[in-house]
Amino acid sequence: MSASGGTKAIVAALAANLAIAAAKFVAFLFSGSSSMLAESVHSLADSGNQGLLLLGGKRAQREATPQHPFGYGRERYIYAFLVSIVLFSVGGMFAIYEGYEKIKHPHEITDWYWPIGVLVFAIIAEAFSFRTAIKESNELRGKLSWPQFVRRAKAPELPVVLLEDLGALVGLILALVGVSLALTTGNGVWDGIGTLCIGVLLIVIAVVLAAETKSLLLGEAAGTEEVDKIKAALVDGDVVTRIIHMRTLHLGPEELLVAAKIAVRHEDTAAEVAAAIDAAESRIREAVPIARVIYLEPDIYDESAATGGDRGKAPGGSDH
Repeated sequence: MSASGGTKAIVAALAANLAIAAAKFVAFLFSGSSSMLAESVHSLADSGNQGLLLLGGKRAQREATPQHPFGYGRERYIYAFLVSIVLFSVGGMFAIYEGYEKIKHPHEITDWYWPIGVLVFAIIAEAFSFRTAIKESNELRGKLSWPQFVRRAKAPELPVVLLEDLGALVGLILALVGVSLALTTGNGVWDGIGTLCIGVLLIVIAVVLAAETKSLLLGEAAGTEEVDKIKAALVDGDVVTRIIHMRTLHLGPEELLVAAKIAVRHEDTAAEVAAAIDAAESRIREAVPIARVIYLEPDIYDESAATGGDRGKAPGGSDH
């Protein structure tokens, strides 16, 4: 996986979640806290999610085949989508079920120092993981706000880890509040309410992740900045006089397909047009290195046809 895939952030989150899941489960065994059980399942699901992200990154590196001529870059999107499903089903739905059961059949929390101690440890560990994800994301985020970064990032791993870590931190705080209120009042219902809140939080995060990764799976165009660079690199003002129309598509986080119909002069020879296309491809790759698959179709621009809505159809020809 490339650096932009956030491997360091994934590994940090995986290590933190494995340690936290074990500690939470021990705390549940000693205290009987449903929040601890929900949180241990949450951390275990998160660990599996990080494993899925690492597996997706590894599988995406496979070479293209005749059956998959554009490679396997989109596998990273598929595994990120699977993460949202696991987070929804294993994390969110289980927590809601456990919270409902605890509210319906509340019982007192025993050995209070176990859940409190584990929650404090977990908050520290998750904060370290979240800090790593923020640091890795800041290298790519630029001037984008955090919501914009999550929505526009083409590499799915960092947004997934960011939202997972954020959800884990908030969930731990909710669990701490629920357990504290249950201990203070002697009413185990508060523990169940905290667990329900954790479940709702996880489902909301899962829905956001599913929506974003679904968009990537369907196929997203290059960002505005990359599109502007490609357009500037295409036209040389000599042989290539304008762009009639252009399409871009991410084949993976670091692989972009560019397809464009370009206008050339009527008097240019085939050799001149071929040389201009080769030069344009080189300029595009220099301006946007991830533009690895480029298809350029030369055509004669007809201004009257374009004005009539045919977008530069060649005189007497078709736009294909």
